[in-house]
Amino acid sequence: MGVMQTNTPKQILVIGGSGFLSGTIARLSVSLGHHVTIVTRGNKPIPDSVDTIKVDRSDRDAFAQLLSERNVMWDLVVDSIAFSPEDAQQDIDVFAGKTRRFVLVSTDFVYDPKHRNIPQNETDAHYTTEGYGGKKRQAELILEKMDTASLPWTVLRPGHIYGPGSLPGCLPLHGRDPKLIDLIRNQQPLTLVEGGKMHQHPIFAPDLAATILSAMDDEKAIGQILNVAGPQSFASVDYYHTLGRLLGQSVTIQSIDTQTFLVENPDKAPFCCERVYDLTAIKSTDLSMPATSLEDGLKQMLDAMD
Repeated sequence: MGVMQTNTPKQILVIGGSGFLSGTIARLSVSLGHHVTIVTRGNKPIPDSVDTIKVDRSDRDAFAQLLSERNVMWDLVVDSIAFSPEDAQQDIDVFAGKTRRFVLVSTDFVYDPKHRNIPQNETDAHYTTEGYGGKKRQAELILEKMDTASLPWTVLRPGHIYGPGSLPGCLPLHGRDPKLIDLIRNQQPLTLVEGGKMHQHPIFAPDLAATILSAMDDEKAIGQILNVAGPQSFASVDYYHTLGRLLGQSVTIQSIDTQTFLVENPDKAPFCCERVYDLTAIKSTDLSMPATSLEDGLKQMLDAMD
């Protein structure tokens, strides 16, 4: 099921709205004819044709006041920048009874990198309790306690998100590396943890945006926490070889072992594990399923960079 243009514009609120993913959501929503409002601090360029509420969400009182002044029944509220249980509670306090659908964008970092299944599903899981992933999991738990009658919520857990507006690279030492394209063009060797043998299951940002927007019309997704990923999983090294092929260059890979890397970069453990996800649950809903291949997605990413 895809996201189709509508003759009846919806009222969509994107918390963030000027970042990589949130900006993609806002631009897709505008292109589909919806009325889009973003909540932003105003530190980044604003997408065209959106209404703007400028406020830092950490100023809880100002956030609540400015949103209440809108007096809008939102068709969809998307929070792609909730990084803590306090942010999730803020969403409940402000939007319960004020939106027909609420989507929280979580992360695959909630899964403990030391205890992953291949593929990993949403139920048979060990969760991390610390750092970014730990706080995202705590935010999920706040929503899980919420009555879906007053806040019809859905949580999506993407892995690596790529596409126009982001830097290339999916694995250390070249994850979101601003120098990666030049290194490949200059035929410099790339160093990857375990030579890139660890697997990825990335998602193209416009595909993820389409999945999020499709939640407006999907009753089956209400109250669900769902993995979301692209159509392919593959060894991480294939990402770099595909990028090289699109640039017309061969890619030479060097290897660094995981433990050596993590001694100096312990916070990077969520990147250095198998990241392949069971999509059975999301396929049982009517949400739009990501379909862009890695090659097509990287090509669009390179075209945007050029």
